[in-house]
Amino acid sequence: MGDKMSTVKKVPMRQCIGCGEMKNKREMIRVIKTPEDTIELDSTGRKNGRGAYMCYSKDCLQAAIKNKGLERSLKMKIPSEVYDKLLKGV
Repeated sequence: MGDKMSTVKKVPMRQCIGCGEMKNKREMIRVIKTPEDTIELDSTGRKNGRGAYMCYSKDCLQAAIKNKGLERSLKMKIPSEVYDKLLKGV
């Protein structure tokens, strides 16, 4: 009767918009659309806004550009300057 259930902490998983793999969200880059409709990198993972996750990989970023994954996730057209900034950050 004295059995205690061990608490197992769930690891938050997110899907990469480039490769489609599910990974731990702490291993990924979060890109957000703020309430003011600007696109930002969220290094803390806590900023306010609609987020999309991507692996730390140029291949995933290029796949997301090609398949318009970021545009679909953030529900807006992404300016080329944002992609340039992301390519420098990856």
